[in-house]
Amino acid sequence: MTPRHLRIITPELERLPTEPYYQPVGDEIAIFQAAAQKRLPVLLKGPTGCGKTRFVEYMAWKLGRPLVTVACHDDLTTADLVGRYLIVGDETVWLDGPLTAAVRAGAICYLDEIVEARKDTTVVIHPLADSRRALAVDKRGELIPAPPEFMLVISYNPGYQSVLKEIKPSTRQRFVALEFDYPAAEIEARIVASEGGVDEATAQRLVKLGQLTRNLKGAGLDEGASTRLLVHAAQLIDAGMAPAAAARAAVARALSDDPDMTQTLDDLVRAVF
Repeated sequence: MTPRHLRIITPELERLPTEPYYQPVGDEIAIFQAAAQKRLPVLLKGPTGCGKTRFVEYMAWKLGRPLVTVACHDDLTTADLVGRYLIVGDETVWLDGPLTAAVRAGAICYLDEIVEARKDTTVVIHPLADSRRALAVDKRGELIPAPPEFMLVISYNPGYQSVLKEIKPSTRQRFVALEFDYPAAEIEARIVASEGGVDEATAQRLVKLGQLTRNLKGAGLDEGASTRLLVHAAQLIDAGMAPAAAARAAVARALSDDPDMTQTLDDLVRAVF
């Protein structure tokens, strides 16, 4: 039984102070807003570095809600998400985990790469992702109703994770799903130019390089260059590096350790720059 005098520590959550740069590619903003209005959870699907996390940051800013982001991994436990008892001096206190803090604050809780978390951990989100909209804190015997502002968002990369790491149907069928991919070349060049600080012509060359590497998916690469990698290359160029050197460091070396594949990627860099 929980002692009545038990002190609860819950982190104070802040809203994003400035608007994150985000380039819409479809109706994803309208769908997210409608889901938020109807208190529905959202699942984001798409390859690494295509803009899922930035989209959530942008929507948190647009909706004026705090954002709690959790990078899921194999060792993530239910206690890591929900909270745990701690001994502070001679006092026992309860420390809210990020999920509990988000529920109490009416924040957006973003569980990035949800399939990397243990199955027994992800089950804890089920009551939050259906009509119950409540978080059960079993260790404290507490049921926390989610306020209207609370929103659960999860993401995963269906093309990267193995079959063994697919989302359980009982989990995914609770969510509205948004599918992301690399933007069209014109939009991606605009993103690379804006985020990387390079001119339009350089951004277009980097996007061309990215497209060439994506053609190698399944032929030696698990995935081609993400928009994020192209932005990294642009930022190196903006910092004064030669474009080819920047592309080799930020794209070719980041994508593969295999000598033959690295040579192939270097050839692509030479062809573009």
